[in-house]
Amino acid sequence: MIKIERTSVMNFENAIRGARNPMNSWAKMDSFFDSEDNFVFGENDIDLAKRLAKAGSDHRKFLRQIFVSVDITAPLYWWKEFDTYKVGTVANSCSTMHKIHTKPFERDDFSHDRMTPDALEALDALVAYLESERLKFVENKDERSHWHNMIQLLPSSFNQMRTVTLNYENLIGIYYARRNHKLAEWHTLCDWIMSLPYAKDLIAVKE
Repeated sequence: MIKIERTSVMNFENAIRGARNPMNSWAKMDSFFDSEDNFVFGENDIDLAKRLAKAGSDHRKFLRQIFVSVDITAPLYWWKEFDTYKVGTVANSCSTMHKIHTKPFERDDFSHDRMTPDALEALDALVAYLESERLKFVENKDERSHWHNMIQLLPSSFNQMRTVTLNYENLIGIYYARRNHKLAEWHTLCDWIMSLPYAKDLIAVKE
């Protein structure tokens, strides 16, 4: 399970202006903002942007200046793989350390969309135990053994939300490394990547 919300893409104008710095070609800029304040590449600018994007990472530095902010809710087993891409990214996560005891445990706190019936039965038993430990800890927070039981038994299917900041260069790496991955969460993320503005021109550079 993965949920992707509140996407913001920023800084196209500054990025393409910077891409023109090496040749002092700012007079050729023809991009603009439409009536809804969305950035629109002009013909000159998109031609340059596409050529630089396909020329390799040394030439497409401007893609590192196109920023994406997004809220992603996903299981811990997926986040462990995502952390491969920490270079040039930032993520602020909801805290299990501070907040794990503040709401009741339930099945939907965990990714279970591809579990078999017997696995679901095991998950439900674990959820019931975690909830019993949570209630004990809420009743007596001086008794830390219940808190440690929750933390150390928490399965990697537990869903955590993080606010993530990336850039288009990060997304090129993620897209081509993960689009054929066996985890369905990566397929959903790659579909989201391709839905971003100008993704087919600036991110799908190997097509």
